[in-house]
Amino acid sequence: MARPKITVVGAGNVGGTTAQRLAEKNLYDVVLVDINEGMAQGKALDLSQAGPVCGYDTRVVGTKDYAMTAGSSIAVITSGIPRKPGMSRDELLATNAKIVKSVVTELVSRSPNIILILVTNPLDAMVHMALRVSGLPKSKIIGMAGVLDSARMRTFIAEELNVPSTEVEAMVLGGHGDTMVPLPRYTTVKGRPVSELMSKEKLDAIVKRTRDGGAEIVGLLKTGSAFYAPSASAVSMVEAIHKDEKRVMPCAVLCEGEYGLKNVIVGVPVKIGCGGAEQIMEYDLTSDERAALDTSANAVRELCSTVDRLMG
Repeated sequence: MARPKITVVGAGNVGGTTAQRLAEKNLYDVVLVDINEGMAQGKALDLSQAGPVCGYDTRVVGTKDYAMTAGSSIAVITSGIPRKPGMSRDELLATNAKIVKSVVTELVSRSPNIILILVTNPLDAMVHMALRVSGLPKSKIIGMAGVLDSARMRTFIAEELNVPSTEVEAMVLGGHGDTMVPLPRYTTVKGRPVSELMSKEKLDAIVKRTRDGGAEIVGLLKTGSAFYAPSASAVSMVEAIHKDEKRVMPCAVLCEGEYGLKNVIVGVPVKIGCGGAEQIMEYDLTSDERAALDTSANAVRELCSTVDRLMG
């Protein structure tokens, strides 16, 4: 029986590690695409040669040619450039929006039923771009942010309480960045609210560290950014779709009235299954949490209108 084809666009650290994690599942055919000559091909060959040692026989193909992606059920888009010294936010936005526009157009023309998982930053604006150019229903375009942000929060809580991180559940809403909205009320350890287990000051410090999670890693690495946790987060979304898990995960999707938000992409709890983002789950929010989510949504709106202006 033919295996589902999963395409990963961008063979840098995030894309290469995503391809590795997918290969190790031994469930998919993996196509790795990169415009840099030899980059995807080299990593694909390396991953194939790891198969006999790691016990998988996944077919991993590296290419510059999108023809190889035809018939993909899911694509993870990691391509884009990081912000360089002296580069304005608008320059980064315009550059990555152009890249995402081109990638999405290439993918959808060959795989009209594809589900897209976007990882490229600025995340919410890139989901907006993909929606604008793809012609796909909104359920098939999902941004990976909240899964990563909540994983960071779970890690910090587990460290503080000296418990396994797998026993911590957390929910993070809003835009991916400074305006993200962690929800301590919906954050539990073995079912117990985290607010019963640590002081408000400790929890506030963890919320702040979660917001700054990406910047903390960039500061330590000096050259480059996080890729192990982002790739793991993207693959967990691929698995939820492929296995039709109906898992509730915080993802960046288009809201059309949910949480009182209209026509804006923002991180919300979403039921993920074989149809992609199958349903937005509405949690009860306090007035403060709702206000924080509104602020986050407004920041995303501003970013998206900048993308529209820059892209014409």
